[in-house]
Amino acid sequence: MSRPVTSATSTSLTPRQIWTRARGILLIVALLLIGGVLLATMRSGGHHGRLDPRSADPQGSRAVAELLKAQGVTLTVADTLAQATTATGAGTTLLVTHPDLLTGEQQATLYEAMTGSAGRTVLLGPDAPSLQTLAPGIGTDLSTTVSALEPACALPAATRAGSVDLGGERYVTGTATADTCYLSDGLPTLVRLPGSGSGDTVLLGSAELLTNKRLAQQGNASLALQLLGSRPHLVWYLPSLTDAPADSDTPGVTTGTFLGLIPSGWLWGTLQLAVAAVLAAIWRGRRLGPLVPERLPVAVRASEATEGRARLYRRADARDRAATVLRTATRGRIAPLLGVPTKDAHSPDLLLPALSARLPAAAATHRDLLFGPAPADDATLIRLADQLDALEREVRTS
Repeated sequence: MSRPVTSATSTSLTPRQIWTRARGILLIVALLLIGGVLLATMRSGGHHGRLDPRSADPQGSRAVAELLKAQGVTLTVADTLAQATTATGAGTTLLVTHPDLLTGEQQATLYEAMTGSAGRTVLLGPDAPSLQTLAPGIGTDLSTTVSALEPACALPAATRAGSVDLGGERYVTGTATADTCYLSDGLPTLVRLPGSGSGDTVLLGSAELLTNKRLAQQGNASLALQLLGSRPHLVWYLPSLTDAPADSDTPGVTTGTFLGLIPSGWLWGTLQLAVAAVLAAIWRGRRLGPLVPERLPVAVRASEATEGRARLYRRADARDRAATVLRTATRGRIAPLLGVPTKDAHSPDLLLPALSARLPAAAATHRDLLFGPAPADDATLIRLADQLDALEREVRTS
């Protein structure tokens, strides 16, 4: 009894089904984008970055800026190196919040302005890349955690402030004229380097004492006001990756290539990520096992599949391929009947002797029948199929 043939059903999704499945995800993405835009719009007016004197956030520095203004110190916020170097002078304190963000050329320009101004320069958390140019002869050791430290020096500003929250970078100096304060494991986290005339340079290992959340703790406020309020004018310089060199024709406009603004660490990190992505693609591209067979979406009878395949062979005039399929199938079926292993069924030297021993009368025709050339026309192909069928029946009944 033959099974009923199931009607063919398309497995591709209609546009309506695609929209039904994707609309939830699209709605979530749209809400996230709208929420991000609204949040950025609401926060753009009154919030700034870390150590920004206009920011009232815990990591901002608006509190110390207001205290300095109350003492009569005028404050200028500089967003570019050109603005910072132009405003330097004998009566000016220049505060550089992120000196490590400056390029080598920018650091050289800043150092030239520092040495020629006779004012004070305060560098927050400078590391080895910037110390080589901005503070020659000063080295840095391993970073440490920020904690309450005692002055342990004769610097008046430090002795009056007492214990403050310092740490971060620790410095190594070989000059006897430098003031070294707030030691952490024997190394200072505050260094004052005398300059020309009344000028000097102050290195602070950490900027935490200037933040709003720590200013009221320990003697942080006292030290901050003494270091930043010793001159009547304070230039608060906030370096960034988009800062232009001081000799740019248009201040605030980035010059050079985009890659020149990216620190070298970011470039190496991107290269490592690219290598990792290639390795992951090679790993995932390996076939770790056989292909998983996929269930057909419809049930097709074997006779229909055979007939359809035969029509494809006929349309392509592939008599050689059709003859190979017929001969291979016959050899695979008669080999076990002749006592030949299945793996040797397609070897003439092993199959033909066994077949000749079973059917010696027709031994001369066995090679051409099972391993002969491709049929020249359709009639020869049909005759070959009949002969193979007869041979198989004869082997079975012999």
